Amino acid sequence: MMFKRPNKSMVGVDIGSSSVKAVELQGKNGDFQLVSLGYEALEPDSVVDGQIMELNTVSNAIASIFNEHKIKTTKVAAGVNGHSVIVKNIMLPQMSQEELQESFAWHAEEHIPFDISDVTLDYHVTESKEDAIHVLMAACKRDKVANLKQAIQLAGKQPAVIDVDAFALQNCYELNYAPQQGQIVALLNIGASTTNINILNGDRSVFTRDASFGGSQYTSLLQKELGLTFEHAEQVKRGMPLPEGSEDRDITPILETVSDILALEVQKTMDFYRATVEDGGLAVEKILVSGGGSKLNGLIEFLSTRFDMPVEIFDPFKKIKVDSRGFDPEYMKEIVPEMAIAVGLALRGVDAG
Repeated sequence: MMFKRPNKSMVGVDIGSSSVKAVELQGKNGDFQLVSLGYEALEPDSVVDGQIMELNTVSNAIASIFNEHKIKTTKVAAGVNGHSVIVKNIMLPQMSQEELQESFAWHAEEHIPFDISDVTLDYHVTESKEDAIHVLMAACKRDKVANLKQAIQLAGKQPAVIDVDAFALQNCYELNYAPQQGQIVALLNIGASTTNINILNGDRSVFTRDASFGGSQYTSLLQKELGLTFEHAEQVKRGMPLPEGSEDRDITPILETVSDILALEVQKTMDFYRATVEDGGLAVEKILVSGGGSKLNGLIEFLSTRFDMPVEIFDPFKKIKVDSRGFDPEYMKEIVPEMAIAVGLALRGVDAG
């Protein structure tokens, strides 16, 4: 399902609950440049908990991006997230690759809360010791994978790779930040309704979790507290002034009420990580934040103060060439934080070297 890296041109398409993002890269051996980048907003509730509810709406958004940006490639890499996705690090007795392949479904069954026949499974051996092997396991309900493929096919495209959003985020991080073993970093991708959290030791994922939290919770509370429309609440959330005629209020306490919930989810994830990693887990030393929610006014400073550690905006194009003649720098500055997963997915179609 998700661990192989086919060296064929394809477009990374990130289908979120509020928008569809697409990225096409070219190059090899870590020397990449951006070829195409597209963004299309979705109507509310088109996608709920990673499940596409309005297939036509989503497929039209995908087709629109490909048409508008004249993207010729038809192969697509897309990702899954949410409650239907299970990612776990498991330890198994030492065995050959053939034995692991034959017995993996049986080993995985005890770690999956769904019927094994209802899921698509994949795995990757992350470490091999004399008496044991460490395996990163990923499972997703088959109906969710079928739902995603259907939306892509309706757009006239070919679903070539189905990945896990948290792993796509990791791919993007590895390319751009060249992590060192022993460096513990938490990647946070704050979408509209889901936050993907991936804790890494160097280039190895040690704990992954999708939290049912997103930027739309800020919007909802601003609407409720200030009597704003959805559009006005979205603008205010991003630092724009309150609309004329609104009561002049300091919105910081409103935003921090929601940021507290996010901080609790991050803390909970860190606690789970420390409790489940066999050596007790080294402490997270840095947080990189991406997704639309990362653009919230004051959030980076809030998280840095709360966790007493460096917190930065994740730059998915840090080591990817972006031609300013083809991509408006001002637009890129605005859109970049939302593109991390799409970039990670697009990396499936190039030789990462």
